[in-house]
Amino acid sequence: MDAAIERFGHVDVLVNNAGGQFTAPAEEISDKGWRAVHRLSVDAVWSMTRTVATRSMIPRRDGLVVFIGFSPRRGIPGYAHAAAGRAAVANLATGLALEWSRYGIRSVCVVPGMIDTEGLAGYGADAVAAWQRTIPLGRLGRPEEVGSLVAFLASAGGGYVTGGTIVVDGGVDAWGQGEPPPPVEGSAA
Repeated sequence: MDAAIERFGHVDVLVNNAGGQFTAPAEEISDKGWRAVHRLSVDAVWSMTRTVATRSMIPRRDGLVVFIGFSPRRGIPGYAHAAAGRAAVANLATGLALEWSRYGIRSVCVVPGMIDTEGLAGYGADAVAAWQRTIPLGRLGRPEEVGSLVAFLASAGGGYVTGGTIVVDGGVDAWGQGEPPPPVEGSAA
């Protein structure tokens, strides 16, 4: 923050893209694992947002805060901890849009789906291929597609957008998981 203020004088746009998770069935997520994910995806995001707002945006009566969530915007098997954290961030975006509009600060949650990044590749080719089959557009998103949306929000064209959630996922959130749920344990399937 100090370096940004020293170099540019103020912060116009903050993009909160912190997050991290691990794959685990919900019943196996320890309190420590839950807290670790939430410290990064919720607590750190709030700390950075509050710092930027109080040191630059509120005094200037202007700014845009973008929170990065993920799609689909519902529970994801193996990621209960991460889905809960991202839901908290989406609601934070809405709450801040309502509270900080009096300062001219806009707040939006951008919700990307499966974006072709190094992080996604870390899950393995089979997992990525399975996820890609659930995307109505039939392909992974590109990082520049998400970046272009954020750039639009920061432009004059996006100047009246606040308090919403914008999904960039090739139609996954509209479609749902696109796969049947896992079978109920102990049932005759």
